[in-house]
Amino acid sequence: MDIIMKLHYIKALYFFKNDVVQGLHIHDLKLPMFQLLQLYYKTSGRIRRSNDDNDGGRPYIKCNDSGVRIVEAKCKSKTIDEWLMDMNIDASYEELVYHQVLGPDLGFSPLVFIQFTWFKCGGMSIGLSWAHVLGDAFSASNFLNMWAQIMDGQPSPQFLDKSTRTNKLIKNPILSTVKKLPFSLKRVDPIGDHWKLTNTCKMQSHSFHITQKKLNQLVSNVCGTKVKPFDVICATIWKFLANVRREYSSEPKIVTIILRDDNSCDRVTTEVSSNSQVMISIVEASDIKVFEADTSELAELIAEKTEDETRVVEELMKKENGVSDFVVYGANLTFVNLEELRIYDLELRGKKPSFASYNISGVGDEGVVLVLPGPKGLNRKEGGKIVNVNLPKGQIEGLKNEMRKELGIF
Repeated sequence: MDIIMKLHYIKALYFFKNDVVQGLHIHDLKLPMFQLLQLYYKTSGRIRRSNDDNDGGRPYIKCNDSGVRIVEAKCKSKTIDEWLMDMNIDASYEELVYHQVLGPDLGFSPLVFIQFTWFKCGGMSIGLSWAHVLGDAFSASNFLNMWAQIMDGQPSPQFLDKSTRTNKLIKNPILSTVKKLPFSLKRVDPIGDHWKLTNTCKMQSHSFHITQKKLNQLVSNVCGTKVKPFDVICATIWKFLANVRREYSSEPKIVTIILRDDNSCDRVTTEVSSNSQVMISIVEASDIKVFEADTSELAELIAEKTEDETRVVEELMKKENGVSDFVVYGANLTFVNLEELRIYDLELRGKKPSFASYNISGVGDEGVVLVLPGPKGLNRKEGGKIVNVNLPKGQIEGLKNEMRKELGIF
């Protein structure tokens, strides 16, 4: 599962106001990294390829203690409040999160970049670029949360190295003969040692804030006892994008749903990092026109008719031996549930970030939708959900128009 995610990168962004970070220097921010990287030692390694002919050059992480890359930057033109009031999500992740993919010098490319940016008001942002091959968004969030705990002087836990445990994947004779590519994957041309996805269209990001009041209204309008807020958000955007895409291509009949494995919750604080929390499912609307469907009908499909492909994906990767290149996020229109992501658990000097958000780069042409916890503080209303979308540029304006027209969300 790690290797199948290798073309994707997780981007995290946190903002702290002046009163929280006043008096801190780069030395104070870097010092906890030494203890952090003793725990998360894989993050300071580098990618190598196996020389074993039987492995076909399968990539692995050589734990050679090469370290993570730390960047310090200054923004002299804006305060944090000004930045957030007219925040452009593309500009934010481009300027405040260091952007570099793995390769083409694969053996020298850091797996993690951390950027500290100081604003003219004295506030600071923390930008994390995390290679998905290391682990999912929960692993990335835990990494930064642990850094903050160490800086605050809190004792760190003892991690259980997953490599010492046996693989508990149940052998299934049906799965072991997988011949068909799962719907949740898209095979791409070989990328060699430059782990960068080349899209056929320009991708663009946008962020929506669905307030708790608006979310309650959306949920109350949907019938079905098993339907959750995440299902309703996915169904709503699925329907809107189906309407938008009628102008560009056929509507998305199959979507991918990526959830957190509930069984992984107890492992979060005892493992270094992994993609073991990822559950990959698909939902197919075969007998209906999505753009004409009722939101309740789509939400019910997502809640009750998902087809889990996680084991099929894992079994296929065994067969492929991790050498072929695939895309997961954006192979279909992909919805990712990050509602339980503990982004506001990152505290500096006992204070939570004014605003925090996550995004994913290296996304396929069908796009991705992330559902995150709502903001806290500043001039934004608290609570609700943040929905970050990364879609073909031509579809962003159409989705914004649908959200504004149907929901009053900008």
